[in-house]
Amino acid sequence: MLIRGSCHCGNIAYTLDWQPGPTEIPTRACTCGFCTRHGGVWTAYPAGMLEINVGNPSRVSRYSFETKTAEFHVCADCGVVPVATSLIDGRQYAVVNVNTFENVDAGMLHKATATFDGESEDTRLARRKRNWIGNVVVNDVSIDKRGS
Repeated sequence: MLIRGSCHCGNIAYTLDWQPGPTEIPTRACTCGFCTRHGGVWTAYPAGMLEINVGNPSRVSRYSFETKTAEFHVCADCGVVPVATSLIDGRQYAVVNVNTFENVDAGMLHKATATFDGESEDTRLARRKRNWIGNVVVNDVSIDKRGS
């Protein structure tokens, strides 16, 4: 399945190649203040391939907080956060916000909440290496060259 998504105005767009096509997509509604306020409901397919395309890099804000180990890519024009990335051991990992999907039936989404409060940085990075998309191509140098 080729999943397409983007921010509202299309400045940050992505394609997630999820093979074989899923019958159900697990999602995590993070309970942190940032995700709650921005409607962040995330998914990843570790064996998948994610291509992120940015139309105007100067209109993308990268926001990090607490451990500063992830960057949330916020469109400065429409305010939507379609992807979050984490640079771990020189490799880019990512999750996508299912609320930005363009071609997925909402009935495929299996929603759950997730709380990562109290998680150590090492545990957090190990979890991301296991569970996030590890094959990420970014067609914008300003996103994939920054440390997370």
